[in-house]
Amino acid sequence: MPRASIPGTPALGGSRWNTFPAAGATLTAREFFTATEPLLQGIIDDNALTGADREVLEDQIRAALALGTRETSLPLFLGPDSAPAARELGAHAETIGQELASWATEALERLLTDPVPLPAGPLVVRSHCYGHLLTPAAADLLLGRRGGPVTMQLYNEWLHQMVLLRDALLPFTNWQDVPLLITPTGLRHTEPARDTFLTELLVRQIRHTSIVAFARNVVTGTVGPAGYGFEADGGTALPAVLDRPPLTAPRYLLTWRPDPTVGETVTYVAEVRDYYAAPRTLVEDLPPATTTSGPLTARTRTAPAADGARTARIEVTCDGTTAHVDLGQALRGHRFTRREDPAAGHAPGTADAWSALRAPGLVWTESGDVTLDATGRDDLVVLALLGRLYPENVALRPADRSAGRSAGRSVGRSVGRSVGRSVGRSAARTAADGTGPSRLVALVDPARAH
Repeated sequence: MPRASIPGTPALGGSRWNTFPAAGATLTAREFFTATEPLLQGIIDDNALTGADREVLEDQIRAALALGTRETSLPLFLGPDSAPAARELGAHAETIGQELASWATEALERLLTDPVPLPAGPLVVRSHCYGHLLTPAAADLLLGRRGGPVTMQLYNEWLHQMVLLRDALLPFTNWQDVPLLITPTGLRHTEPARDTFLTELLVRQIRHTSIVAFARNVVTGTVGPAGYGFEADGGTALPAVLDRPPLTAPRYLLTWRPDPTVGETVTYVAEVRDYYAAPRTLVEDLPPATTTSGPLTARTRTAPAADGARTARIEVTCDGTTAHVDLGQALRGHRFTRREDPAAGHAPGTADAWSALRAPGLVWTESGDVTLDATGRDDLVVLALLGRLYPENVALRPADRSAGRSAGRSVGRSVGRSVGRSVGRSAARTAADGTGPSRLVALVDPARAH
């Protein structure tokens, strides 16, 4: 990729490793990585590195961005008993780290033969140490054989920017598309928000609102009310489940959806902050199932923004009747719902999904396990159903087609979806002492093969 200078911008070199404007710039991960290459060039020049040294630096960045290594920059130890959010974020960190390390490998090889011009002279920057560990071979190369303070500070700054980049991207499924706010200090402006985010991730079960708050900060540099997603200039960041089947979608990660009509920053918030206080309806009090002549269709609707926040709902319609479900509660239900094996124990009772969707408040029971058949329904209808169930002891289970079960319903259900302004998936906890709500099982279509 040819490098072009921008007229009127200060020259690279001396104490300047970037030309980001004081007001900040918006860059994707790849664009920001490319913008940090002058730091790598400074390391190569000051240390007279050759192709023989490349493997040492490649091993170093891979070790720093991996989990479970001595040099890891994210001491998140995962196991079978780790919280679901930690497992989801940890696996995502591994994926992003491996890709960033591959970019570094390519950049080092290229810069050895196609250097970045530094018209203002050799690069010398002051980089405050963040405590990242070096492999023994990298420490010898950067501090021992030919290195020194200049090389070490250049590498420290580049490595820290890579760690900040990896962490800034953690909340997003489509992390390569996210528009990051970049200032003249690179991503160092995210450090306070990152420290808060990582502290919660490492010492407790991180809240979804904390993931959203950090995501908002890396995109906009601002804070706002606690919520499950946000709009910012050029797009929306909402839970990934809005584009994917609830059975397989990530519970905690967001997806950035470009939308040129969005201008101001607004947070999506749930209508009811504490679902314990929401009214409830017993399954036994639901009206009997009725025969419907048409499919269930669904779409999302947003309310006007007020004081930097807005709510949204899923509207499910059948035969001219519409049920409304808060998107925030639906997303909460998705996060808390367990995912069961198709062969899990069958719930003896049954209830009609459309009756549940029209019920006032949250549906629950203490009178035995109940199955609600949502097979053949659109993903957004299933999500709405999860938002109508009281999120304690709720499970999603794929229908066991191998057992010869008849779905008894047409698979061709249509849903008019407005993904750009959606939100939601709810949360379910299991009562370990057996005195809580009985199990509600939402039966859904099996995962589609790709």
